[in-house]
Amino acid sequence: MSVQRKYFGTDGVRDLANTGNMTPELALRLGRAFIKFNHGKKIVIGLDTRLSGSMLEGALSAGMTSEGAEVFSAGIIPTPGVSFAVKELKADGGAVISASHNPAEYNGIKFLGSDGCKLSDDEELAIEKLLFSENNNNSQDNIGQIHQRPDLVKNYAEHIASYLDDDSVINNVVFDCACGASAMSVPVLVEKTKFSALNTAIISREFDGRNINKNCGVMHMENLTDYVVKNKMSLGFAFDGDADRVLICDNKGRIIDGDIILWVLGRWLKKRNAPGSDKVVVTVMSSMALEAHLKKDGIKTLRCPVGDRYVLETMRENNAGLGGEQSGHIIASEFTGTGDGLCTAVLFLNAVKDLGENISDLVDRFGRYPQKLTNLALKKSRDLVDIEAVNKIVSKYEAEISGGRIFVRTSGTEPLLRILVEAPEKNKVEEISNILAAELEKFC
Repeated sequence: MSVQRKYFGTDGVRDLANTGNMTPELALRLGRAFIKFNHGKKIVIGLDTRLSGSMLEGALSAGMTSEGAEVFSAGIIPTPGVSFAVKELKADGGAVISASHNPAEYNGIKFLGSDGCKLSDDEELAIEKLLFSENNNNSQDNIGQIHQRPDLVKNYAEHIASYLDDDSVINNVVFDCACGASAMSVPVLVEKTKFSALNTAIISREFDGRNINKNCGVMHMENLTDYVVKNKMSLGFAFDGDADRVLICDNKGRIIDGDIILWVLGRWLKKRNAPGSDKVVVTVMSSMALEAHLKKDGIKTLRCPVGDRYVLETMRENNAGLGGEQSGHIIASEFTGTGDGLCTAVLFLNAVKDLGENISDLVDRFGRYPQKLTNLALKKSRDLVDIEAVNKIVSKYEAEISGGRIFVRTSGTEPLLRILVEAPEKNKVEEISNILAAELEKFC
């Protein structure tokens, strides 16, 4: 499913901004290469709240317009908002300038096709091959324009609001915008629904270009959980920097992650007899408990590599209507073609109402296996990690975990080696995790 690429990772090109692989020079080349690959002339661009965003947008837009493209700049908007705008404008593609959950000093560029979905590995490889092509269409007759479309974020938020049933809205809900892209869309969602008449809070909404994901959002759930408990709220939603992910906090301050969200949405879609509701696609990181729960309801679980575009590919290949990641990327194909935090939050509220769920005991009833994820910093290129040798060590310890599993991979977005251990016994998880971390350190 994956092909070797030099610049693109699991979620576009990403690096420290203004250095390495995320410079204005490379952004300009990416813009040109995308138009050469796409052959389209109508492109939507959106970005999150990072200081480097406007710099990279200028370069990316210059590359695109130098190839004759018409660029529609949506400004600060969630990744799924760009996906929506591509379809609304019948554009030929889209680009998002964001490093998602990473700190503010990082930035990235990811491309969308005319269907509003992320490109495949092969398509990204094709763009890479065009990066340093000097066969440019520069001429006085081939200069595109940039059109400012700040209305697109409002259109997107109103579209998401239209999915929310009036009787699904509950009182005392808080939204954590991670000082990111959702800060522009959540207020519209609240204004256009019954949330506006209730006690609804929006936190981590103010941004300064440097505080995205800083002590807030999905990367720092304590910001939301503390607020929920202290203010006696019923529920909380936290997004990441580009709002394609969401995690939920119940009234006790406990995390409802992507696995539990998939468990709820999977049963809801099955009850509605939605297309493809007999299958749910998850990644290799999802809990074994999710498989067991879905099986009870006659829903088959299919696993794929980490990355929401791999989730979407597997959904399409198997005609599954729902897929997602433990981290909160959720795709319900009836409603969206990419991970969408706001859409997931709305669908979750509809689902718990229709199913008669008690949100406050979802965590208890899910009863996940103990799981521990350890991240080891890579001091060398992820391509140089001897995965075969790593797998031999992993196999040795897998035999010691009865009914559990071990999964080791290099991150596609950060210089990390990730070690996941899951087993029925918490003590065994801790023991094996510590041993593996010590033994695998030498490969980093």
